[in-house]
Amino acid sequence: MSGGPIDPAKTALVTIDLTNDFLHPEGAYGRAGQGTPELAALPLRVAPILPALRARGGLFASVQFTIEHVRGRPFLVSPHLHELRPFLAEGDFAPDSWGNKVVETLSPPDVEIEKVAYSAFYQTRMEHVMNALGIDTLVVAGIVTNGGVASTVRDAHMRGYRIILLTDGCGAFRTDVHDATLIALGSVSEQETCADFLARPELTA
Repeated sequence: MSGGPIDPAKTALVTIDLTNDFLHPEGAYGRAGQGTPELAALPLRVAPILPALRARGGLFASVQFTIEHVRGRPFLVSPHLHELRPFLAEGDFAPDSWGNKVVETLSPPDVEIEKVAYSAFYQTRMEHVMNALGIDTLVVAGIVTNGGVASTVRDAHMRGYRIILLTDGCGAFRTDVHDATLIALGSVSEQETCADFLARPELTA
């Protein structure tokens, strides 16, 4: 699927979970040996889009998986996630913590959206913020392709947004899973590399 020109002023770069706890060696996943060089390389690939889009009125929204911490109680991690990621500890992905911030390469975002599940739209203020700012096009990058990225893309499609998925701006823990997910999302998103998106006439003229 492909479309025509975008209006940069109505476009948001949306990154899913490109945060310290996921990508930095000292973050939750890094300390547990769960990071990969391929995922760690994503922010550098996405970063050049930020100044080009901002210069033409667009914005950058960082969506950040968050584990709620309640004083005097265990942190609120779902049983499903706890089983998958038993290394998660008190303080990981806590609201407003260093670990839960977008990586330095992409910092600071124009707006931060905390999410508690896969999708950027599930029980968040994402739709309110995008609509209030007149955003109709989402350029999506992040991790993992088959998780938070796919869920966000499908939810955005259901809400009528135009979606451009950056094929080399997102990644998964397995290349075959990443590739298969791109194929599956082809019916609900346009797909471009970071370089191709950056070369659009709307961003270079």
